[in-house]
Amino acid sequence: MAVVAANRKEEEELRKKNQELEKELRESREREEQMRKELRKVWERLRVAEEAEERLCSQLGELEAESVNQARAYNAHIVSLMDQLSKGNNNNNLLVNNHRHRHGHRSPAPISIL
Repeated sequence: MAVVAANRKEEEELRKKNQELEKELRESREREEQMRKELRKVWERLRVAEEAEERLCSQLGELEAESVNQARAYNAHIVSLMDQLSKGNNNNNLLVNNHRHRHGHRSPAPISIL
């Protein structure tokens, strides 16, 4: 009987140990599944961030190209205005010189509007 009692006790201990191991395994699988879910969420956030970065880089490139075009147009406008001003000064100098010459002024000194 002592052997049977010892076997039962050992069997009961093994059963408890087995239950504990099964519980640990379930908990470990649950943690693993939770980690997989978290990993999927992180991957999704990373994907969204990468797409946003691509969109921002594209928009930045477009803005840079637009700013270069605007700077070129502005520069061309400034050159055009300077050309107009220069032509205007030449015309004014001619008018002043003609006026002085007709009215007996000896000094054909040009005047500048600038």
